[in-house]
Amino acid sequence: MLLLRCQLKRALPQQVLCGSCAVMGKLQSKLKHSTYKYSRPDGIIEERIQTKAFQEYSPAHVDTVSVVAALNSDLCVSGGKDKAVVVYNWKTGNVVKRFRGHDREITKQIACVPKSNQFFSASRDRTVMMWDLHGSSQPRQQFSGHAMVVTGLAVSPDSSQLCTGSRDNTLLLWDVGTGRCVERASVSRNLVTHLCWVPREPYILQTSEDKTIRLWDSRGLQVAHIFPIKQHIQTYCEVSEDGHKCISCSSGFGGEGCEATLWDLRQTRNRICEYKGHFQTVASCVFLPRALALMPVIATSSHDCNVKIWNQDTGDRIEGNECCATSEAEPSEVLQFHFHPPGMLL
Repeated sequence: MLLLRCQLKRALPQQVLCGSCAVMGKLQSKLKHSTYKYSRPDGIIEERIQTKAFQEYSPAHVDTVSVVAALNSDLCVSGGKDKAVVVYNWKTGNVVKRFRGHDREITKQIACVPKSNQFFSASRDRTVMMWDLHGSSQPRQQFSGHAMVVTGLAVSPDSSQLCTGSRDNTLLLWDVGTGRCVERASVSRNLVTHLCWVPREPYILQTSEDKTIRLWDSRGLQVAHIFPIKQHIQTYCEVSEDGHKCISCSSGFGGEGCEATLWDLRQTRNRICEYKGHFQTVASCVFLPRALALMPVIATSSHDCNVKIWNQDTGDRIEGNECCATSEAEPSEVLQFHFHPPGMLL
């Protein structure tokens, strides 16, 4: 459904997609070859990949989809330029419920409350709205306080607090129950690109267009640590389930930048490994569930229309079917996925 045909017999991992590439429409139904060419300092590189047939699903949106997140093992939540938030059953291809309330398009951020039917959406209308799958189609709560588009959302482990970030250089901490802003922090030139709450900890990881990765302490909303500054804009971040490691990814073009970086979140907080091989901006990166592979693996998605799987410990691209926990998955479907061009709705 997400144009990621991962036959691992499990639920789709949350956010394994490029925000501007995610498309929920009628999917491909024919075999074809796709050729990609990229200009590199060392010449032209050409990749010729056979794209397999995909099952067709009914469209969830009438315009480009900007974000998809997993709500549970059967349902995902998507937001798009049509201002709608949609709950979709990715197994059956059916729209479960449609929510409306935003005045402008949904940005790339949707946060789901763990083990709950509630989720949040952020929009260019500068607001965040809270929705309930089993409630009204109208928002259950609205959070207004940013001066520009909201580009980051993170829910605390106990679901009592929500942290939001914006291009207005601010982070706001909210009480979910009352909808009241309890803390505000601002850092010059800190144009937030993504937020992620560290499991079982009071810390929030944040990436920014100033090429910086910050770790915030939610108790007072103060910067607890700044990681070494990268050479390119940091577009996305994710924290491992055990809270010991985090991964961020970078913008870039022609193979310069375009990487993901693994960091230690514990005492040293040093860089552990880098994952290089994309040709354009890496828009998203995730830790794949350990049960899906024979080794710890990471997935990255890029504006070059590919999702790639990496050995977390060595930084090597996974080859063959060595990453599969089951032999039923075909190597071509596990190792690399291909999207339609960014922003295209079928």
